[in-house]
Amino acid sequence: MASKSGQGQQIDLSSLPVPQLESLKTQLDSELTHLTTSFTSLRTAQSKFRDCLSSIASLTPPPTTPVTTSSKTTPAPINALNKPLLVPLTSSLYVPGALTSPDKVLIDVGTGFFIEKGLVDARDFYERKVKDLGDSLKDLEGVINQKAQNVRVVEEVMRVKVLGAQEEANKGKA
Repeated sequence: MASKSGQGQQIDLSSLPVPQLESLKTQLDSELTHLTTSFTSLRTAQSKFRDCLSSIASLTPPPTTPVTTSSKTTPAPINALNKPLLVPLTSSLYVPGALTSPDKVLIDVGTGFFIEKGLVDARDFYERKVKDLGDSLKDLEGVINQKAQNVRVVEEVMRVKVLGAQEEANKGKA
C-alpha cells in the first residue's frame, strides 16, 4: 500500500489497473518536478541571502588597530565610504555606486520594498532569513524524498503487473 500524502488516504495500488497506475505515476512525477523546482528556488534565495551577509560583513569594520603616533594612540580610520561597490538595478545589470553611510544599509524585504537598517540589524535580518530558508529546505527535502518513494512504489507495482500480464499471455499461448 502507498499513501497519497496530500489527502491522507491509503490506496491499495495492487487493486488499480495499469492505466490508472500510469496516470498516478504521471501525477506524482509532475508533483516531484514542481517540488524539486521549488527546492532549487529556495536554495538560490538562501544563497543570495548568504551573499548579502558577506556584503554586510565586508562593510563591518574589523576591530580597530591602534595607530601610534609620536605622543598618542588613535584607532585606525575605517574607510568604508571610499570602498567601490556595484548597485544592482536588475538581476543582471549593476552600476557603480558609492556608500553614503558606513553604518546604514538598505535591505530588500521583498516586492520592491527596502528598509534602512544598521549593520547589526541587517546582519540579524539576513541570518534569520538564511536559517528560516534552511528549515524550509529541510522540510521540503523530506516531502521530496516521500514523493520519490511513492513514485518508486508505483513503478514497482506497475512492473509487477506488467510482468504478471506477460506471464499470463505466455501461458495462454502454450
